[in-house]
Amino acid sequence: MTSLKHLDLKSVPCPLNVVKIKLSLEKLSKNEKLVVELDKGEPEEMVLKNLKEMGFLFKRLEENEKFIKIKILNEN
Repeated sequence: MTSLKHLDLKSVPCPLNVVKIKLSLEKLSKNEKLVVELDKGEPEEMVLKNLKEMGFLFKRLEENEKFIKIKILNEN
């Protein structure tokens, strides 16, 4: 059974949001997925770039002019 953890990082500056996501990902068990909300612009770019570098898959769930919501799949 898959469970979702939620992390609201709206208005959290870089690189703090990247650090918080990394810490949350380390705590996930095999079948857990992390849903993250973060600001558009630099936070979005930095986080998505870091996730790709770390080898994580993610999916855009929601997006508007101010923020984006993504689901990170923990395949480890």
